[in-house]
Amino acid sequence: LKKNKANFNSVFLSVPSGSRPRLEDAAPRVIEHPSDLIVSKGEPATLNCKAEGRPTPTVEWYKDGERVETDREDPRSHRMLLPSGSLFFLRIVHGRRSKPDEGVYVCVARNYLGEAVSRNASLEVAILRDDFRQTPSDVVVAAGEPAVMECIPPRGHPEPTISWKRNNIRVNDRDERITIRGGKLMISNTRKSDAGMYVCVGTNMVGEKDSDPAELVVFERPVFTKQPVNQVVLADDTVEFFCEVHGDPTPTVRWRREEGELPRGRYKEKHLTFRYYVRAEDEGTYTCVSENSVGKAEASGTLHFTFSHYGLECPHNVGLLKTYVHGSFSQVRSLQLQWFL
Repeated sequence: LKKNKANFNSVFLSVPSGSRPRLEDAAPRVIEHPSDLIVSKGEPATLNCKAEGRPTPTVEWYKDGERVETDREDPRSHRMLLPSGSLFFLRIVHGRRSKPDEGVYVCVARNYLGEAVSRNASLEVAILRDDFRQTPSDVVVAAGEPAVMECIPPRGHPEPTISWKRNNIRVNDRDERITIRGGKLMISNTRKSDAGMYVCVGTNMVGEKDSDPAELVVFERPVFTKQPVNQVVLADDTVEFFCEVHGDPTPTVRWRREEGELPRGRYKEKHLTFRYYVRAEDEGTYTCVSENSVGKAEASGTLHFTFSHYGLECPHNVGLLKTYVHGSFSQVRSLQLQWFL
């Protein structure tokens, strides 16, 4: 067999001396060339080859320049030469040390007028290794923030494609918030419902491999479900500012007075409750501060103080007009008195 360096049809005439070709005879010509194949280990495969000529040419196969032994020479062989000239593999044999079927093949058609060589065709064995080159890591985000997970699949041939599963259900990248690009899973504007266990899946014709799982945790910043409201109270009353908040992790709640310290010994912490009489000096702005690991929120209410009544005494001696007002004038803007005789 002469090497076909250009990988195209070549016809080599070799006519025995003293013989004369008959007019109706024709040299071989390959009319169907084999194509490159990628096949899984243990699977069947066929390299096609079809030639014409007169007399009908015989067909042989060569791999990497060496003649291929088929069932015609060894009935136990897993390679079969079909009547059409194609080479059929009952199963592809492939191991770490021995790779007898992988290589570059050509078919050669011969008759007494010469031979024709097909184009080269490579037979490659698909592989998919076990170990991911990069496994995804746990991610913690606040709701509304983007989340990114990344993996690099095992080495394989053909190169594995990547998909993702959440809680064993395939992630739907038709969701406009979700993008899968290369080995990255990107979720914009995360929601609480996105939380779960994620697995990176590498797939090719051999099958698929799952990475170790990684958890996406979606926390929620504190959000007030009830906020303190402004209040106006009478002297000697009690007052309560309500503050309720939702979040994950459960937020802490504390109170702050903008004008100074909270009144010591006269309030409860959860809902700011004055358990004893409200005093004029308690006026001010009270702020509920809620925090967790992903955020902080504040809401305020003001406390205004007013008097319960103003007591007036009408003097018995009209000549001495005196007025007594019970209460403090510090919180009174104006007071109008009228006398009638």
